[in-house]
Amino acid sequence: MAGGKGTRFGGDTEKPMAKFMGKPLIRRVIEATKESERIAETYVAVTSFSPKTAEEAAEASVKVVETDGQGYHADLQQAVQDANLKCPVMIISSDLPALTVLVPEEALIEYGLSAVSPYEHEGKMYAVSGINIIDGRRILEEQEQEVIVSSRPEAVFTVNSLKDLESAKKYLLSTKRD
Repeated sequence: MAGGKGTRFGGDTEKPMAKFMGKPLIRRVIEATKESERIAETYVAVTSFSPKTAEEAAEASVKVVETDGQGYHADLQQAVQDANLKCPVMIISSDLPALTVLVPEEALIEYGLSAVSPYEHEGKMYAVSGINIIDGRRILEEQEQEVIVSSRPEAVFTVNSLKDLESAKKYLLSTKRD
């Protein structure tokens, strides 16, 4: 998913195109999906708000699906339907320098990151971050939910601001990961 307006990020740069350690965020996510032996194809959902992201995805030789820009859930449904995906679909947000699941809110505070989507699970608050797996055949239906909680620092970094981008970079440099 790479088609938002990026208003929380500020400036004229499309958030998926923000440089992170020498590469646009979207390129890092695309490369991660291509490295996986379990992901058969990579699609990038874009909108008219993200033309440079669409170009970057096309240059990376992945399939690009343009949606109407009606919001995350509507665009997700449209992308799955337009791509005719009738299988399990992994949805990954474009603003992840490392692929993630749910991370404890305390970890976000520790690394100085913003939590845009707080979520309560079993009496604790978490920050929703990055990965969902859905059944493409049931894209218009509510689907069962299983929550996975990760305490790995790499699971923390969802980039919602320039400050988040710098925090992720600082962490990855300190651990010598690229």
